[in-house]
Amino acid sequence: MTKSPKIPESVLVVIYTPELDVLVIKRADQHEFWQSVTGSKDALDEPLAVTAAREVAEETGIVVGSPDVPASALVDWRHRIEYSIYPQYLHRYAPGVTRNTEHWFGLCVPRRVDVTLAPREHVDYAWLPYRDAAARCYSPSNAEAILQLPERAGPVHASPDSLPGAA
Repeated sequence: MTKSPKIPESVLVVIYTPELDVLVIKRADQHEFWQSVTGSKDALDEPLAVTAAREVAEETGIVVGSPDVPASALVDWRHRIEYSIYPQYLHRYAPGVTRNTEHWFGLCVPRRVDVTLAPREHVDYAWLPYRDAAARCYSPSNAEAILQLPERAGPVHASPDSLPGAA
C-alpha cells in the first residue's frame, strides 16, 4: 500500500504554560532539529483546529479537551505563513509541490507536564523560557511564533492564579 502524498497545509502549535515556558521537541530524523508541534492535515476538509489537536496528541500525548487541557486552551492565532519545503522532505509531497502553508496555534497548559513522545518522530523534549525555546528552534518561523507568545497569550496568561480553579 502506497502512502498518500502529504497535504501542503499544516499547523504549528506553540505549547506553553501561564509562565510562558514553552515545550520544544527534538526530531528523530534530524540532529539538533528542535521545534514546536507541527503536522499536516490528514484530509483536505479536516478543520485546522482538529489537525492541531490531533498532532498535539500524537506528538506529545497531551489531549486537548481533557480535564487539564480544555478545548478552549487551543487558540487559533489566525496567522499563516507560506514557505518553501525543505529539500529533504519534498519526497513526501505530490510531484511539483514545493511550498507549504502553515497555520499558527497556541495551547496553554496549566504547568510543565510530562509528555509522551512518538519515538519515530521525536527523541527528546524540553520546557524552556520562551526566549530560550525560540533560540533552540531550527526553523526561523517557529522561533518567530514563539517570540510572539507574550503578545499572543495576552494578560489572561500572566499568572497561574488567573486560571479557572486556581486557589
